[in-house]
Amino acid sequence: MTESIIRFRPAAEADVVLICAGYDRTSSFGKGADLGPAAVLHCLETQLELYDRVSGTAPAEELSIARVDVGTLAALDPPQMVAALREEYEKHAGRLRLLIGGEHSVSNAAWLALADRAEQITIVQIDAHADLRMDDSDYNESPHGRFAHSAVMRRAHELGYHLVQVGVRAYSRAERALFDDERITVFEWGAAPPPVKAVASAIGTQDIYITLDVDGLDPSIMPATGTPVPGGLSWYYTLDLLQAITRGRRLVGADVVEVAPRAGDARTEYGAAQLIYSLLGLALCSPPQSDK
Repeated sequence: MTESIIRFRPAAEADVVLICAGYDRTSSFGKGADLGPAAVLHCLETQLELYDRVSGTAPAEELSIARVDVGTLAALDPPQMVAALREEYEKHAGRLRLLIGGEHSVSNAAWLALADRAEQITIVQIDAHADLRMDDSDYNESPHGRFAHSAVMRRAHELGYHLVQVGVRAYSRAERALFDDERITVFEWGAAPPPVKAVASAIGTQDIYITLDVDGLDPSIMPATGTPVPGGLSWYYTLDLLQAITRGRRLVGADVVEVAPRAGDARTEYGAAQLIYSLLGLALCSPPQSDK
């Protein structure tokens, strides 16, 4: 058995808590995101180098890291899942909390927990989809309602967060109508990606939350996801972007979601694990966490 590079600590002693939230009730195409956290965690524990060259740090040596598995969320409907996950999330206030999904609906729990500071936080979303639907009733004969994965950013907007969306290239007409909202900045994806400095300049707060749906990256890099869309972010653009948006800002939370592992191809979970590890390294250079 390969020795883990991370020696997990009890959550009460940790600087960082990795919260594993395997949930896949509302996904609309390919299934399997409930298996994502275990696959990502396996790569994170056993396959990465201790030194992270993106941040120039060794997070596993410099941070005390805990892992929490929320358990069986599959039996819960979306509102119940969000409530249960929010309760767990709030137990670890004062530490950097990083959710490993699961489908994108798990992010609702974090944003509800941080909602009293919503106006001071910009959520930077890397995603192929705008996720600004009111619910999933326009495409689902048996809709899951307001906590469907395709409505997650609409819920964040309603809570008062500022949104910066990067990589968006699939959306409905109703979602497109929200792109002119003063609290939403959308960097649609095409043949000429925006300079990372332009994205960083669009962030008007010191505090940021990063939500990274792996389908935001090109499927050649992250193929194992439920709703792959051609033409996404490149690997090195993503790393440059994470460096640019965290520089001089406080990372108050993050999530990496929508990994749906498939047999014989570990590119997606390995890539997700590498991004998580680099985020932990970049958090070392971030101002301290508050007690919220």
